[in-house]
Amino acid sequence: MSRTIGTVVWFVGLSGSGKTTIGRIVSQELQRRNIAHAVLDGDELRQALSSDLGFSRPDRMKHIQRTLFVAQLLSRNGIVVLVPLITPYKEMREQCRASLPSYAEVYVKCPLERCIERDVKGLYRKALAGEIPHFTGIDDRFDEPDSPDLTIETDGETPASSAGRIMELLRRRGVKLDE
Repeated sequence: MSRTIGTVVWFVGLSGSGKTTIGRIVSQELQRRNIAHAVLDGDELRQALSSDLGFSRPDRMKHIQRTLFVAQLLSRNGIVVLVPLITPYKEMREQCRASLPSYAEVYVKCPLERCIERDVKGLYRKALAGEIPHFTGIDDRFDEPDSPDLTIETDGETPASSAGRIMELLRRRGVKLDE
């Protein structure tokens, strides 16, 4: 018996770029179509699975490794896994691509200035005030992806149209979306 491998869509980008918003819309569409899926949101995982970690480079690497492990477990069982997670370093993304048989990297691209304007959680304000060290885009780097499977520029398209593009990516990856 062959086993169905689920697709992992890993959304990378700065805080406030729209990763979670788009991921939630895709999740709603998958739910509407009765497609088994899971959302591994970086903020939610930090509250539970990685509550013992900070934002230093080693802690970020450990957080990604934990998330990667959960994504592997789920995808091995045929589940579509949506992972909206900053994933700032190129080597982190390379590790994900090498570890997941059906990995799709979606770069949710948005200018830093626009992310700062959208700062609904107040994180950029705190980082700029020195209250949050190692904050991606402020005092820690974000390596722009070299060759993502899809780039979404959220400063110029709606979350709904971005989600539609991801649904098309899933279709091209073999996820049966027909109702």
